[in-house]
Amino acid sequence: MKYKHSKKQNQRIQQITDSTLVVGADIAKTKHVARAVDFRGIELGKDCVFSNDHHGLTKLVTWMRELQQQHHKTDIVFGIEPTGHYWFPLAEFLGREGVKVVVVNPHHVNKSKELEDNSPTKNDYKDAKVIADLVRNGKYSEPKLPVNVYADLRILMNLREKVMENFGQVQRRIQNWLDRFFPEYGQVFKDWEGKASIITLSEFPTPSEIVVLGARAIVQRWKEDVKRAVGTKRATQLVEAANTSIGLTQGLAAAKIELKTLLEQYELFAKQLEEIMMEVERMLAQIPGTKEMLTIPGIGVVTLAGFLAEVGDLSGYDHGQQIIRLAGFNLKENSSGKKKGKSTITKRGRSRLRALLFRAVIPMVAKKFKSLHHYFTKRSHNPLKKKQSLVALCGKLIRVLYTLGTKCISYQASDVLGPVRQAQLQMAA
Repeated sequence: MKYKHSKKQNQRIQQITDSTLVVGADIAKTKHVARAVDFRGIELGKDCVFSNDHHGLTKLVTWMRELQQQHHKTDIVFGIEPTGHYWFPLAEFLGREGVKVVVVNPHHVNKSKELEDNSPTKNDYKDAKVIADLVRNGKYSEPKLPVNVYADLRILMNLREKVMENFGQVQRRIQNWLDRFFPEYGQVFKDWEGKASIITLSEFPTPSEIVVLGARAIVQRWKEDVKRAVGTKRATQLVEAANTSIGLTQGLAAAKIELKTLLEQYELFAKQLEEIMMEVERMLAQIPGTKEMLTIPGIGVVTLAGFLAEVGDLSGYDHGQQIIRLAGFNLKENSSGKKKGKSTITKRGRSRLRALLFRAVIPMVAKKFKSLHHYFTKRSHNPLKKKQSLVALCGKLIRVLYTLGTKCISYQASDVLGPVRQAQLQMAA
């Protein structure tokens, strides 16, 4: 159902009628508890305790169908509290069975549990009823689980994030090794990840080995795999640095094993990242509008893939503002009486999407968003602070991506500024 934001509460409540069976379920790892109510909150039947496997989910569906027949209900709304990743298989299973799945905010469950029995007691049985009551009162949202290529893209981008974390850890551990056993190494190789440096670390990493080999032998070995950028001058600098090194000299045998292990991990993670990005690029080519979205200066494959992995199919949204709310960039205000509170973003949404967009906007401020950022921070009426301006530009970027992706048109400067904003900027200048 398409919601108008100002009336979404009424629209959701209208979805719950006297012919609707409302089911609330508390989700755990192995055992779940479900309870059913009607549109007035009267509990129907007994609770259902079911396991997290095919037998348990089949038991749940049978229980719901029986209640549906007994109480003459035509449709079912199944509400859950999204606890970690445990609810994903359940949601997909119920979707195949034609059962509508909705989610409630865990904060709402926690804050409204005392309304059930005037007690702060928390257990699975009670939470299931609280969830069902929230759903019948329209306090729910419909999850957008990714499908087809978007499901693959989300898995790959999540995997890339984990591999990048491991990759960065290994890089830091190698630098730690150099700081202990060859502190002068950075004076010769500014970037230890170059080809010649990797050869050196793999075959003769310690200062004593470098001194024994000498500059000529080192150059000969480098030239076997590296044709440019290294020569006698670099090798001489390396030997001189090794001669005067203050690195540790004890435990070198074990240190070489440690470095060998770290370099193997480094090569493995680098290969995995390359393979992941090749697959990501192949998937992006299958999605309409990606070619046009990549025409935005400063938007690369990683940023766009991360955006689509979190948002999913853009055709499932009616307006870019929905994505802004999904990211948690929509504003909130605390006001009372004559006191007008400060407006801040809600941060109620996907933190990964919010962080990705913020990182993407920062370099764009130096180029394409520079004039707009200047206008936001220097305008005479209600000037924004720098961080507030960056948040506003994140919303602008979302709208531009949504427009280019849904209409499949290439980027133009007017997509960011618009004719009215361009006139304002010219007047400000």
